[in-house]
Formats: sequence, C-alpha cells, structure tokens
Amino acid sequence: MTQLNVVNAPKTATFQMRINPEVKAEAEKVFSQCGLTFTDAVNVFLQQALNVGGMPFIVSSDSREALRNQAIAILMAEIQKGQDSVRSESDWVSEEEMLAHFGVTL
Repeated sequence: MTQLNVVNAPKTATFQMRINPEVKAEAEKVFSQCGLTFTDAVNVFLQQALNVGGMPFIVSSDSREALRNQAIAILMAEIQKGQDSVRSESDWVSEEEMLAHFGVTL
C-alpha cells in the first residue's frame, strides 16, 4: 500500500459532522493558536492516525497516567539500549564530557 500524505492528497471527498457550537468555537480557538483551521486540525488528526495505524493518542479514562507510563517505558528501553551498547570501559562517556559536548558549563 502506498503511504498516504494528507497534505498532498487530492481533496475531492467531503466530510460532514454534527457538533455542539460552543465546543466547535472553543476547538477553533485552540486550533487557531496553533495556526490551524478546524479542517487543518482534522487533517492533522487523520494523517497521524495513518502514520501510527490507529488512534494517534491513548484513549482511556486515565490517559495522563497511560501516557506517562508509555513515556517511561520508552525511556527505560532507550537507557537499556545505551547500556547494552557498551563493550568496554572506553565506550563510556563521562558526565563532564557529555556536558562539554553540548556546551554546558557548571
């Protein structure tokens, strides 16, 4: 299957939905602060759903905790990859070397 790109895809179909006018107005304010129209925001949602092959966010009664746990799991996996990549003592980078590399002085 070809990767779809919402930005470049021809827009010949229409989509219509019912929404509470107050909810729509508040959503439009939020989207406009991001430089998006309501339609742009829906297209961003659709593109991200295509990118991840599902809902582009966690749908649960406790999304904040679920996102936190997911972020921690990803971080721990990355830390483990870093630890697993060390073959000898010379592979380690000191905290001072790392900070100096990024221009941080203490």
